[in-house]
Amino acid sequence: MSAIKSDTKVLFITGVSTGFGRALAEAALAAGHKVVGTLRKEAGRAAFEALKPGFAFAKLLDVTDTAAIAPVIAEVENEIGAIDVLVNNAGYGHEGLVEESTIEELRRQFEVNVFGPVAVIQAVLPYMRKRRAGHILNITSMGGIITLPGISFYHGSKFALEGISESLGKEVKSFGIHVTAIEPGGFRTDWAGRSMVRAERSIPDYDEVFEPLRQRRLERSGKQPGDPKKAAQVMLQLIASENPPTHLLLGRDAISLVREKLGLLKTEFDAWEQVSASTDFE
Repeated sequence: MSAIKSDTKVLFITGVSTGFGRALAEAALAAGHKVVGTLRKEAGRAAFEALKPGFAFAKLLDVTDTAAIAPVIAEVENEIGAIDVLVNNAGYGHEGLVEESTIEELRRQFEVNVFGPVAVIQAVLPYMRKRRAGHILNITSMGGIITLPGISFYHGSKFALEGISESLGKEVKSFGIHVTAIEPGGFRTDWAGRSMVRAERSIPDYDEVFEPLRQRRLERSGKQPGDPKKAAQVMLQLIASENPPTHLLLGRDAISLVREKLGLLKTEFDAWEQVSASTDFE
């Protein structure tokens, strides 16, 4: 295990009303860190700041309003303190078959899950780069590595954030900035419940492949094996590490399913290796 540093930090976490964002905010505050959390509704501001006055700071921000992001980051840097850790947590799931979903739904999924996080990263990076220090955590999903039918738009957004995270990490490594993609499996958050957007069904041909998965997802909501509070403790350990990983799976289901995917990829690549190699110039 890598060395651990014990200093307190300023965390900027998007989406702290529920789920991983709330669990991490509460754990970080309990550990003595300062937390700036974003909310989309004024009603939640006072409750969040009451968690630990003087340490918990709420900012109203919708990450899809990209023009508003840089001023908020500047305000935090000037009035609260240097942002040591950025946690891109805000996001949602879109459940729907590709043929039954709209391009507008796809754009919305990417606006929230990809464009918003990247805009926040772009606003924070100049400060971290100047200080030659910082850690960016992008909460993606095991669904940024594995796929299931019926949530293609969600997978697409998480695959995109995975790729951006990994490449970004290589761009900023020499500046002392770490980037980690957090890849949770099934956790007891609102992802499959209140936060899930579900497209209307219209094509019976897909019933056999899709309906059992939709039903299983609804039945498992609130009964997933993952504990958000334990995930929060792991993330606190991660931001204290001097050599954090580029990818971090959370949950036994994530470990199992991702390993299965990697095995299938290797098998397929090996089976088609001669064909793959045949396309180079002699």
